[in-house]
Amino acid sequence: MSAALAFAVGLATGPVHANEEAAVSDPYQWLEGVEDPKALEWVKAQNAKAEAELAATPEFKQLEADLLAIYDSDDKIPGVYKQGEWYYNFWRDKQNPRGLWRRTTLEEYRKPRPQWEVLIDLDALNKAEGENWVWHGADCLRPDYSRCLVALSRGGADADVTREFDLDNKAWVEDGFFREEAKGALGWIDRDTVYAYTDFGAGSMTESGYPRIVKEWKRGTPLASAAVVYEGRADDMYIAAVHDHTPGFERDFVSRTLAFYNDELYLRKADGELARIDAPNSANKSVHKQWLTLELREPWEVGGRTYPAGSLLAAKFDEFMDGQRDFVVLFEPTQTSSLAGSSWTRNHLVLNVLEDVKNRLTVLTPGEDGWSRRPLGGVPEFGTIGASAVDSDESDALWLTVTDYLTPTTLMLGDAGEGAAAPEVLKTMPTFFDASRHVVEQHFATSKDGTRVPYFLVRPKDLVYDGTNPTLLYGYGGFEISLTPGYSGGVGKGWLEKGGVYAVANIRGGGEYGPRWHQAALKANRHKAYEDFAAVAQDMIDRKITSPQHLGVRGGSNGGLLTGNMLTQYPELFGAIVIQVPLLDMQRYNKLLAGASWMAEYGNPDIAEEWEYIRTFSPYHLFDPAKDYPATILLTSTRDDRVHPGHARKMFAKMSEAGKDVRYYENIEGGHGGAADNRQAAHMDALYLSFLWQQLGQK
Repeated sequence: MSAALAFAVGLATGPVHANEEAAVSDPYQWLEGVEDPKALEWVKAQNAKAEAELAATPEFKQLEADLLAIYDSDDKIPGVYKQGEWYYNFWRDKQNPRGLWRRTTLEEYRKPRPQWEVLIDLDALNKAEGENWVWHGADCLRPDYSRCLVALSRGGADADVTREFDLDNKAWVEDGFFREEAKGALGWIDRDTVYAYTDFGAGSMTESGYPRIVKEWKRGTPLASAAVVYEGRADDMYIAAVHDHTPGFERDFVSRTLAFYNDELYLRKADGELARIDAPNSANKSVHKQWLTLELREPWEVGGRTYPAGSLLAAKFDEFMDGQRDFVVLFEPTQTSSLAGSSWTRNHLVLNVLEDVKNRLTVLTPGEDGWSRRPLGGVPEFGTIGASAVDSDESDALWLTVTDYLTPTTLMLGDAGEGAAAPEVLKTMPTFFDASRHVVEQHFATSKDGTRVPYFLVRPKDLVYDGTNPTLLYGYGGFEISLTPGYSGGVGKGWLEKGGVYAVANIRGGGEYGPRWHQAALKANRHKAYEDFAAVAQDMIDRKITSPQHLGVRGGSNGGLLTGNMLTQYPELFGAIVIQVPLLDMQRYNKLLAGASWMAEYGNPDIAEEWEYIRTFSPYHLFDPAKDYPATILLTSTRDDRVHPGHARKMFAKMSEAGKDVRYYENIEGGHGGAADNRQAAHMDALYLSFLWQQLGQK
């Protein structure tokens, strides 16, 4: 787990608010018992009601079958990653609902129907072991990649087990490395040594529920006796370590994530001593060969200069560790641009920049006279473009993906080298719905404080601007995540093909305009994200694209908190609300599963001053039984061990008790994604799409 990507936040300290007493008096708190038999019986009863209302019609069954056919399609692009001479893929389809881990050669991959070598058949494994494993990935040891650490989750939860697999024999290693079920991981140091960060027993996990201790574990020895490499504090979020296997630049790093956007990265020396990389905790820190790059989330004054937030800086790693502070500015944001990502190839660094939420790729090359830059040639000028190295040690080859809301994803093999041939089209996703009648536009709404908020609109070409068009608005607005155009067979088949309008709002809290866009909606400013979303809804109403009785919203996780606030704060704008795997009880969110890790985003409700603003965006507390609310559906998963299903359960119970128009469905498996396989995903998507069309589709 890299410091830059760590999921965490520490618990703040301060005076405890009296809301603890109020929480205990919550009549629905018993529903927080995830596996409590009484609670599960309640869940099954609500599921049955939702199924009876939404799933019994021929139209539902047809939609569910159509979605399953899309999700199970053999014609989807099998995304691959390179290890040695092989190209690996994890694949699910109708015959393999839990999936196959498999590999092929590049020559074979170029063919329309490649031949694959199956390494692990997860459905066969589940049958043999009587389990319900869900794939969580494999870490294979360089340079020969013959041994792999495979992570498997029961039912799709974040917690998983790690088992050692022998690729040569395609078999589990007898008495190999094994990690019991917990949040955490194992990571290779060498063939007989791994880093282990997991649940070692009482007191070994943080208050956020993630590993607090990382150890170096030797093969054949008890995990309990493994040497401690680093021990964090209980109020840290996540402690981890990684060995960099890059030839000629082998190094070891320890990451200490204190909170979201707050981490420390240490170089672990040969004698075990840790040397801190002395850069701001808020910066994304990355080491590649001789280079250290820093992506700043806040302005940084160093070496007699101030670098703005959102900048990408580079320095020689060894020189930086020796105290030098000479940086090259590789990217500096503007009011309309931000860095979406970067990827090293063997000789170049490819930057992906968002300009008003539209991608452009630039190739940077370090040389004796500094860094040169040029656009990446041969890349289409439309759609969302992604770029990542095929093998940053071996070549300048790039995986390039191009997509938008109406254009099936295309995978190309390109090259970052100057004068390289145009990218080669390898795979194109089939068309899963009729997109010929729609167009994509970008508009800008004006939020309450005057901020210009972009949104994408997918509409029929012959749209009649009379306010009667069924419209689905999607958003997220958190954790610096950007929403860019992408092809969805499910939304296309279940919404657009019926003539619906689809919109995606790029509200504050996301990363569309870099750190400033995210930070503008943190904690006490959370309301700005909701004002942005409401402004987009109002803009579509003002343009007569739709009207409140024909406008629905959908969001999941942090987006479920968003749509929960649309329900409780802006009910007059909407005709239907979809709330998926949500946070809703913001008074207790930090006490439920991984909730404590998000306090850098929302604040700490146990501190009186912070609860005063958190309560203003806690849907569970904003709900008023005397108010009228639009029709609502809540969807969650019993096996979600990131966002507690109690949020959705309790909100439904409160709304139902008050006689509101609300229904509820909880998948018994599925994890935070909501579904553990394609069948479950098709069923849940058909439920929310059927609900929306039922509520909004009548003109």
